[in-house]
Amino acid sequence: METNNTDLKYLKAKNRVEKLKRFYNHLTVYIIINSIITGFKVYNNLDSWESFKNELLSFDVLSSWTVWGLVLVIHFISVVFFQDWEERKIEAYMRKENETKRWD
Repeated sequence: METNNTDLKYLKAKNRVEKLKRFYNHLTVYIIINSIITGFKVYNNLDSWESFKNELLSFDVLSSWTVWGLVLVIHFISVVFFQDWEERKIEAYMRKENETKRWD
């Protein structure tokens, strides 16, 4: 029984690390892609320092950062705050499976 408990803890930890890894990959892609998009949008409309500031703070540039940023926040919340719910559900299913195996 102790081995099963240790294996379960290991699988939970591994699952959590995988989810964090996917989130960090998502964050990295978010920063790289949005930086490239911003660079192209600003460079194409660059006339002077004043136009640089205006383009950098334009709706076109900020909308991609904002919309994708909201998706990133939702991803973060799901990784951090809903982890406990998922673990409780897994444990409940495992208990139910163990109970049914006892009666078989």
